Amino acid sequence: MAKNSEKTLIIVESPAKSKTIKKILGDSYQIEASFGHIRNLPTKDPKTDNLGFDVNNNFEPKFEIIPGKKDVVKKLNDLSKRFDNILIASDPDREGEAIAWHVRQILTVPDEKIKRIEFNEITPKAVKYSVEHPRAINMDMVQAQQTRQILDKLVGYKLSPVLWKQMGNYNLSAGRVQSVALRMICEREEEIEAFKPQEYWSIHAELSKDGKLFEAELSKYKSKAIEKTIANEEQAQKIVEELKNSDFNVSKVTNKTTKRKPTAPFITSTLQRAASTKLGFGVQKTMQVAQKLYEGIEIDGGAVGLITYMRTDSVRVSDDAMAMAKDFILNNYGEKYYPEKANTYVKGKQNVQDAHEAIRPSYPDKTPESIKQYLDNDQYRLYKLIWEKFMSSQMAQAEIANKTIEITAGDYTLKAGTSKTMFDGFLKLYNDSEDENEKENDAKIPDLNQGDKVECNKINQKQHFTQPPPRYNEASLVKALEEHGIGRPSTYATIITVIQTRKYVEKKDKALHPTILGRAVSKQLVEQFADIMDYKFTAGMEEKLDQIAEKKAIWNVVLKEFYIPFMDEVNAVMKTAQKVKIETKIVCPNCGKPMLVKSGRNGSQFLGCSGYPDCKTIMSINVLTEQEVQEEVQSQQQEIAEEKCDKCGSEMIFKNGPYGKYLQCTNQECNNRKPYHKSTGVTCPKCGQGEIVFKKSKKGTVFFGCNKYPSCDYVSWYEPVKEKCPTCGGMLVKKITKNSKKLECTNKGCSFTKEMEEENV
Repeated sequence: MAKNSEKTLIIVESPAKSKTIKKILGDSYQIEASFGHIRNLPTKDPKTDNLGFDVNNNFEPKFEIIPGKKDVVKKLNDLSKRFDNILIASDPDREGEAIAWHVRQILTVPDEKIKRIEFNEITPKAVKYSVEHPRAINMDMVQAQQTRQILDKLVGYKLSPVLWKQMGNYNLSAGRVQSVALRMICEREEEIEAFKPQEYWSIHAELSKDGKLFEAELSKYKSKAIEKTIANEEQAQKIVEELKNSDFNVSKVTNKTTKRKPTAPFITSTLQRAASTKLGFGVQKTMQVAQKLYEGIEIDGGAVGLITYMRTDSVRVSDDAMAMAKDFILNNYGEKYYPEKANTYVKGKQNVQDAHEAIRPSYPDKTPESIKQYLDNDQYRLYKLIWEKFMSSQMAQAEIANKTIEITAGDYTLKAGTSKTMFDGFLKLYNDSEDENEKENDAKIPDLNQGDKVECNKINQKQHFTQPPPRYNEASLVKALEEHGIGRPSTYATIITVIQTRKYVEKKDKALHPTILGRAVSKQLVEQFADIMDYKFTAGMEEKLDQIAEKKAIWNVVLKEFYIPFMDEVNAVMKTAQKVKIETKIVCPNCGKPMLVKSGRNGSQFLGCSGYPDCKTIMSINVLTEQEVQEEVQSQQQEIAEEKCDKCGSEMIFKNGPYGKYLQCTNQECNNRKPYHKSTGVTCPKCGQGEIVFKKSKKGTVFFGCNKYPSCDYVSWYEPVKEKCPTCGGMLVKKITKNSKKLECTNKGCSFTKEMEEENV
């Protein structure tokens, strides 16, 4: 087919984005999608040691087309030969730059035909500007992304075998960043377990002036702060008695008006935290919904990109966006809601001329309510959050009037405080406070002046206990990772997803609990690979990746400096690595010894008693935390089976093993165990002693047999019922076919049969 010099081929990552761009550029451009990455390092078994890069040749990577992408590659190649101009418009970050480079590598056309374009928002102005100003692929960014990829694979493929050898489970894995995130969660759990609550008491006085009641809290004793220093009820009661015998006088009234500034628009981490706090979204869900808003939503018959790129750590806002926000604020809220000088933001040492922007609405005039009909509920709520946060960041400061009242009673000082919003400013749209229940209490306090005497109506003392640090949730873990400099906007969601998928962490009531397995893995890695698991070391590697992208470091030199000491450490550990006993804090319910994490033949994990072979207690580990397993143990101890041990006559209790429920004798000298089968309650017709129970064949087919097997070998495919045959007194069984549901007698000489009633089906 002849070349068409009037048309340009644009290659994007996703079909959703292609629709939005097509609407902007029209028919002069053909838009096609690569559907994300098209090449990757080989994904073969780590045991083959095929890492996909040559450590002896400057870590030169050898990429291969991802399985399932060959048709995409062929289509892009065929199309590229029909166009004189090819623009690659993958996302505006390192990952997107790497995708652009990989796309270029698979296209068998001259270099001069291919250019790179990028835009932070999918708007007509941004897209058309990028098309008019194409550039070359930034190889520094590509090399930074590839270095991260090689580092992650190197750590995963070399550390994981250590865990396999020591813990006997080929399903385990380690990761350069995921394992450090797991360490954070495990160390927080250790802090919680080691925490010893301290008792303290607070004292509040119910006071009044001219019949108007208000409350003040004890804050000082002889000008010394008293918070959390009242250690017990006896001390509290003594203070209460002294206060009862004192006069209460206003000693100081402080009025102060403060101005509260709006905070910067969202970056990836702050969006994830706010969406978690205010909307209850998980990190991954936030990014999935934001991706759809960025790529385009169908509005009035065409796709519209509603927000700027959502993977960013920049707080910069473009001049155009600030101008649009100014117009909207002035037209809808009035001059007093716009600051004298436009608000600008800088994060750390970041250059305000950075090409990336904060997360903001692409069209500030598209209010959440005006487009609500085009969005699903999650999209609407997240867009509303982003829109209100951005618009508030461009608004005037709020003015808050604070009043502090100090009241003296003998040697003690009590304090009451009030605050009142005098001008809401940016608070009209968005409040950064995580406390959605903030209330003003100015109306509850009378107008007091220094020297006023107030009446004491009642004094209350209240017991408190100091609280342990809270467990991380997804949002607070992102904040901790960011504060430590670990990970980047594009990696937070993946990190948190991986540690949960691996069953190292369990999310319960939004809090992240390390599982027994997760704690065992983290402990092994921290003890043996201190550098890799070190927060500062991991953050230092992130900085080196940034330096590569900024032309301040050479990618293969960074890898070499990491590789040599890393492999020395790995090889040293592997030489002496032995299978380890992973002890838990769970106590065996039968002998009191610690339970160990053990591995089955198929690589599954379970808990086994450290007293084996004297004590053979085992139980399922599942993904439970130690606290939950202990609760399960306690419930099992109380769940006594009706049948007695057939060896010693002692009580049998229910237990959960890795292969299902079983019965175990409570007599430790006997320690008899047997599979548990649900009983039908029908006496065996063959031996007259056992009960007919539900059983399963090796293929999983249900059948029925005597629980006295092997001494009694009675089996049947049909489920018996407790009802006896009215003709001969024999056992009746259910016979259910497509056409009938009947009860039939099992005695060969009896022909009794009847239709089953609905309740027996």
